[in-house]
Amino acid sequence: MAALLTAALVGLAGCGGGTPAQPGRSAQPTPAAQPTTTVPDPPATARLPAAAGSVVWFVGPTPAGDRLYRERRATTDGGPDGVAPDPAGDAVRELLAGRPEDPDHHSDWPPGVTLRAPVTLVDGAVTVDLATPGPLPGPAGLALQQLVRTVQDTTGSTRPVRVLVDGRPASTLLGQDVSRPLTADDPLRVVALVQLDDPAEGAVVGSPVVVSGEAAVFEATLLWEVRDTAGRTVRSGSATTSEGQTFAPYRFAVPLDPGTYELVVSEDDPRGGEGRGPMTDSARITVR
Repeated sequence: MAALLTAALVGLAGCGGGTPAQPGRSAQPTPAAQPTTTVPDPPATARLPAAAGSVVWFVGPTPAGDRLYRERRATTDGGPDGVAPDPAGDAVRELLAGRPEDPDHHSDWPPGVTLRAPVTLVDGAVTVDLATPGPLPGPAGLALQQLVRTVQDTTGSTRPVRVLVDGRPASTLLGQDVSRPLTADDPLRVVALVQLDDPAEGAVVGSPVVVSGEAAVFEATLLWEVRDTAGRTVRSGSATTSEGQTFAPYRFAVPLDPGTYELVVSEDDPRGGEGRGPMTDSARITVR
């Protein structure tokens, strides 16, 4: 009986579920589990698309002091071979170069500042990397607000704008704090209350001349006039924005004979001459 039990146990041992060892080879030990190393994701970086045309913000005089005026630019469909288009970068270069189309406008940026790299979206903020020729004067008026609004309007975004200097974060620029991404100030405080978008300065147009823009005016009322080259008023009238006391669009048409004119759009003056004068915007145009 003992012999039969011994034989049965030997048989069961030979029927185990593991892989039998191969002749001439020893079983390899199972390697220990290695600790997992977490690699942080790189910053989320992307090129920014253009809105419907570039917008470059310049500075112009008003009865309330210097304020921002916008100038619209056509956008390009592409860049040189192998280079992605950078419409926001193109708009910033126009701004930094101080090339307004309207002679009444200027830039508060000092000469010599350039754009080092394409404008990109990094971790939720639009990043603008500037190169400077050396220490810059400060304060520089509305320069940073010019930059913020140019980038935001050209990209169709309200994201904050992070400013780098020579590829690195900066604490101050032009005497102002840039340690955190910048946002646009209240437009009623820094933007001229009348903006004439179309026709632009120097435009050649047909008649009737279709005039459009945006304004924040009392009771939604605008005044306009057209002057000839001698400064005489040849036509005048009024128009309305879609809403009063806030920036809202306007549009009207003026029939004109062929010639060269100055078109002026302005606030109504509910104060009757008391206090500051009305804000205006203008364009010199040719009617064919």
